[in-house]
Amino acid sequence: MSGASANRTRPRRVLVLGGTGTIGRATVRALVSRGHETVCLVRPGAEARTPEGATARVADVTDPASLARDGLRGERFDVLVSCLASRTGLPADAWAIDHRAQVNALRASEAAGVRHVVLLSAICVQKPVLAFQHAKLAFEAELIASGLDYTIVRPTAFFKSLSGQVERVRRGKPFLVFGDGAITACKPIGDDDLGAYLAECLDRDDRRNRVLPIGGPGEAITPRAQGEHLFALLGREPRFTHVPVALLDAIVTILATLGRWLPALAAKAELARIGRYYATESMLVFDPATGRYDAHATPSTGSDTLFDHYARLVRGEVTNERGEHAVF
Repeated sequence: MSGASANRTRPRRVLVLGGTGTIGRATVRALVSRGHETVCLVRPGAEARTPEGATARVADVTDPASLARDGLRGERFDVLVSCLASRTGLPADAWAIDHRAQVNALRASEAAGVRHVVLLSAICVQKPVLAFQHAKLAFEAELIASGLDYTIVRPTAFFKSLSGQVERVRRGKPFLVFGDGAITACKPIGDDDLGAYLAECLDRDDRRNRVLPIGGPGEAITPRAQGEHLFALLGREPRFTHVPVALLDAIVTILATLGRWLPALAAKAELARIGRYYATESMLVFDPATGRYDAHATPSTGSDTLFDHYARLVRGEVTNERGEHAVF
């Protein structure tokens, strides 16, 4: 995504949440490279994951007192950049992190002089049916109503979330797809491209007070296309296992029913709902007027592609740090 309106970078004092995750670290690297004084609030034991050039402070983002005492320390900041996200997407986790912790940070940073907030959200909140989506939207609404300048960035799929089958295919197994493998599509975006995009938001007037969907370069790709390219990289004939969406529906129904009596199964039912959502919904801009996803309306940025990432994985040049939201 390009635009003519861009200011010359001027150093700011930036407070970062979620700066030790894969996207967060890429964002911190981009902030530091642009000359910003960057302070990352991290969990105990995560200090070593903070990129070089940034300062790590251990603080509990769920505790307003710890945020003020251990995080901000009575100091002034210009910008809050939040890459914070719940680990599991389960309701309690989502509302604690995607909403309450974000609100805590918003209030604390506002008192510390912050006038601009850059928020990493998710494109899937366009069609909210899951707890973490509602929690993210609730915070987006509070941020917009805060009176501060805001930039809400909603990226499409991440490389790490679409790379879980590389090792499976390398071992000679088929690539798993839902339905015919073409019921969804996305424009995956790489960590460094997204980190650069987020860092650039500090100096782009045309990204102020906007909600911005963003994808990676190239055309939208389906799961089947992902599998075909992976087999080609490995020099093998494509082999697919087609999983009926009805099977996911049955799993969700069974787990939800049993979860009325067994809380552990209720949690598994929510995870199954999350899996079903990503199996059946495209990570592209949604047009409510037509009820369809629109790849052409989904902006692109950067130069790194998912297939470039697959090639690096196949060559052993990189590994994936895959979290709870990884597909497969």
